[in-house]
Amino acid sequence: MTRRVLVLTHPGRPAAAHTAELVATELRRHSMTPIGEDEIDGGDIELVIVLGGDGTILRAAELVRGRGTPLVGINLGHVGFLAESEVDRVAHVVARAAERDYQVEERMTLDLTLTPPDGDPTHGWAINEVSVEKVDRERMIEVAIGIDDRGLSTFGCDGVVMATPTGSTAYAFSGGGPVVWPDVSAMLLVPISAHSLFARPLVVGPDSRMTVEVLSRSFTPAVLWCDGRRRLDAAPGARIDVVRGSAPVRLARFNLSPFTDRLVGKFNLPVAGWRGAKDTP
Repeated sequence: MTRRVLVLTHPGRPAAAHTAELVATELRRHSMTPIGEDEIDGGDIELVIVLGGDGTILRAAELVRGRGTPLVGINLGHVGFLAESEVDRVAHVVARAAERDYQVEERMTLDLTLTPPDGDPTHGWAINEVSVEKVDRERMIEVAIGIDDRGLSTFGCDGVVMATPTGSTAYAFSGGGPVVWPDVSAMLLVPISAHSLFARPLVVGPDSRMTVEVLSRSFTPAVLWCDGRRRLDAAPGARIDVVRGSAPVRLARFNLSPFTDRLVGKFNLPVAGWRGAKDTP
């Protein structure tokens, strides 16, 4: 049986093409078949090797959504929080992949329903976050937020981010939200520049429903972004419901170091002075 591996690169990075050739050569050396984006529908795909940053990994997840295929990222970007390895470890990653010497980690996703004031609902999904944002720079959007079909607060703001633990280190983090470890089953709601005394980041359970209503009195329409990639328009009066996604994203993990180490490494956090656990007498 042919072991097909999708190799996906960042189209705007010159180094990606050279690295893709190296990956393809290593795959063939291990009796695996590298394929491109235009060959996805030709059969089963064992693994996706992504060459780029987090944005390229998000695109890869979109391409193979519903297949259950694990992804492994080779970082060619800046932070590369979702990436598993750096570019100098390509041969090592392919050798481990050939032996199926890795673990698969499932990451929560989000499913959304956008219900316009008139018309049929539209559905979407996200790995990192669903963000509701203002369109006009000089105006705020007026929103009401709710949890589990109960109203919680109303305020004007620049936007609202609803995120997974994976997305807690992305847009939600920039908006002042907490970092949530990926093994925590939870979802986040983070208001952005809200004019309200009660507009703090919220962490809710995995079975909750987060709702943002763009109020009819809002002076400007809103736009809804899924992972910053897929856009939907939300007119005043629209309602956005977000729940835990039905299809998780699967990441191949070759390095089983704790998430704390990844956090320190990716953000270059200072740990000088940390003494660690003390030996008990």
